[in-house]
Amino acid sequence: MIRYIIRRSIGGVLVLLVTSFVTFFIFQVGPKIAGVSPALFYVGKIPPNEEGLRLIEARFGFDLPLWKQYFDWGGGILFGRTLGDDTGATVECAAPCLGYSFRQQLPVSEMIMRALPVELSIALGAAVLWLVGGLTIGSISALKRGSFFDRAAMTMALAAVSLPIFFTGPILLLVFKYKLGWLPNTNYASITSDPEQWLRSMILPWLALAFIFAALYARLTRANMLETMSEDYVRTARAKGLARRTVVVKHGLRAALTPIVTIFGLDLGQLIGSAVITESVFNLPGLGLISIKAINSQDLPVILGVTIVATFAVVVANIIVDIGYAFVDPRVSYS
Repeated sequence: MIRYIIRRSIGGVLVLLVTSFVTFFIFQVGPKIAGVSPALFYVGKIPPNEEGLRLIEARFGFDLPLWKQYFDWGGGILFGRTLGDDTGATVECAAPCLGYSFRQQLPVSEMIMRALPVELSIALGAAVLWLVGGLTIGSISALKRGSFFDRAAMTMALAAVSLPIFFTGPILLLVFKYKLGWLPNTNYASITSDPEQWLRSMILPWLALAFIFAALYARLTRANMLETMSEDYVRTARAKGLARRTVVVKHGLRAALTPIVTIFGLDLGQLIGSAVITESVFNLPGLGLISIKAINSQDLPVILGVTIVATFAVVVANIIVDIGYAFVDPRVSYS
């Protein structure tokens, strides 16, 4: 197991290196292909003249070979770096330096660290709801196959999967905030400063996300449980006289969790880095909202930094999922 964890960690680092290089290449070379200097995205709101643009390119190192630019940027993540702006001044960017937004006058890593608690609050809270809800409904539907509960639950799941977040989100706001008045104030507050207000601001995003994801997990759990409960080892466990709860939970549900764990890790990793629509609907200052503002203002360092963080979240989630297989399914073995 230790050797496997080391191998997967090394593989994850390699994936991060390749992804970071491809992302850096796209963001640095893409503007040049379009005939625009990338230096324009690293300066303030007032674009410089042609001579000033050449000076900025030299100050930022855009006149250097691409590999040298990449190593300077990657070295800044590990050790920090000194950056210049369009006025000739220098800015110290401490590690991990994901760049500096001269339009926001803030280090990108600082902006991301401010938004990350919001992102984690949305993702982790919703994940608990959709995982518990999806597994429970899917398991009961599988055990009561063909019953009224099974048909009603799968019909609702199909409807929930078909409804996007930009539809369910405003509906939840309309009902619970404006019509019923149960959540009149949903402005975000950190959990450390005001736990009650934090919970108020998170309830509706959690419900909106859990409504969609729980439906997917319920359908997947039902299908896996139906397949698993027909296996020979489950019939043998029943023949031995084991309690029904033991057969269902220990032998049926546990074996059915393997594909669910895979999808859960991917969904959680992607959600941590890209809950864009959810944050826009509920006006939450997370990474998604930062990304939208950066795209609108063409703030390239912020877009690049958020992309790397999102990639890191997905890779780490995949590693955790692979390691978790051994604990979920005893049939899985690592050589």
